[in-house]
Amino acid sequence: MAATSMQANGESLAAQQPVEPPVRVDDQAVPPPITSLSITPTPAPVPVSPQTDRQIIEATPAPRKAGSTAGSPHDIVVVGRKALAGDPLRSVNATAFDATEAVDKAFVGPVARQYKKTVPSPIRRGIHNFLYNLREPIVFVNFLLQLKPGKAVETVGRFAINSTVGAVGVLDIAKRRPFRLPRRSNGFANTLGYYGVKNGPFLFLPLVGPTTLRDLIGGGVDRLMLPVAVGKPFTSPTYTIPAGVLGALDHRSEFDDTLKDLHDNAADPYAASREFYLRRRQAEIDHLHGRNVDAILGPGGVTEPPPRAAMPIIEQMPTAEPSASVVQPVVPEPARP
Repeated sequence: MAATSMQANGESLAAQQPVEPPVRVDDQAVPPPITSLSITPTPAPVPVSPQTDRQIIEATPAPRKAGSTAGSPHDIVVVGRKALAGDPLRSVNATAFDATEAVDKAFVGPVARQYKKTVPSPIRRGIHNFLYNLREPIVFVNFLLQLKPGKAVETVGRFAINSTVGAVGVLDIAKRRPFRLPRRSNGFANTLGYYGVKNGPFLFLPLVGPTTLRDLIGGGVDRLMLPVAVGKPFTSPTYTIPAGVLGALDHRSEFDDTLKDLHDNAADPYAASREFYLRRRQAEIDHLHGRNVDAILGPGGVTEPPPRAAMPIIEQMPTAEPSASVVQPVVPEPARP
């Protein structure tokens, strides 16, 4: 009876509590309130190195395990490619680049194009050969430092043939039959890189252009080698000034199309020029180690303009943050039976 009395009292209390009817909107019952949330964490953003404008990312299909069936076609493995050189002075470098480009467009470029247009090609080629023939002793010394006696001997042969039969280097007789001794570029910066010295920070300097700390030091050693070892006329302004002017005109006219692609056809000319320079310099070091880099350097090495296919492809997305990165996955084809 006690249990019956408690049950009756419970039913009486329940009947006394008011029961709210469900709220209806347009005769439709409102669903019950959400009492729990399922939150999917947002993946962390891809870190962007301060050394580059954007993270360089390659997306490739995920490797398939042995004996397994084809996975999802959207499986992606993202691999970061390390920058060749840091750019901690980007703001200063970019300012120097803009100033140099303004001078180039206003003065240096038009003069170089006029030089290429008015001076006959055989004369320009003779000047080009003469200037590079004077660098052969520097090339020879650095091949010795790199323990490459065969290439050092070939360089001595080139210099001897072109300095005599080739009219003090105006004619490149050494590359023709029966000698077939190709021109090679080398310097102390290459020797440092060959033995593992890193680039150091990237620099863009007026009158020098793109360089790195390693290349700046190596280039300084190269420029001092002939004046210190030989003396006159390499220490006389009557030689250094004309040689410097002709060398600048020769280089600027030879690379006119390349610079047009880098400066006029790129969304970010500074980044494109830096990437082009670093890739070519790394290709030179790789070539010394026996790696095939003809697709980047071309047959003439850094002494000649690069092949069209070697030009860097840099896409700059117009975003508010210059460090934004874009990852475009590569979707593999379905596995064939």
